[in-house]
Amino acid sequence: MQAEEVKQIIERELDGCTVYTTGEGCDFQVTVVGELFAGLTPVKKQQIVYACLNELIASGAIHAVSIKTYTPEQWAAKQ
Repeated sequence: MQAEEVKQIIERELDGCTVYTTGEGCDFQVTVVGELFAGLTPVKKQQIVYACLNELIASGAIHAVSIKTYTPEQWAAKQ
């Protein structure tokens, strides 16, 4: 699996989000930026992104994924 494939899956599931991915094989780092994260707890944010990848994790196509989530405002402040 390639990082671009992971990116496309998350973008398809989370409309309006910008996704940045790195990694290859079965180990990926994912950063997701979207308004939908506003006001959510860190755990809920992670759950939303994991839900997009559950089938791939269960099948072993993805073994490890590191997730960072930001609202657009948080992302702009980080840049």
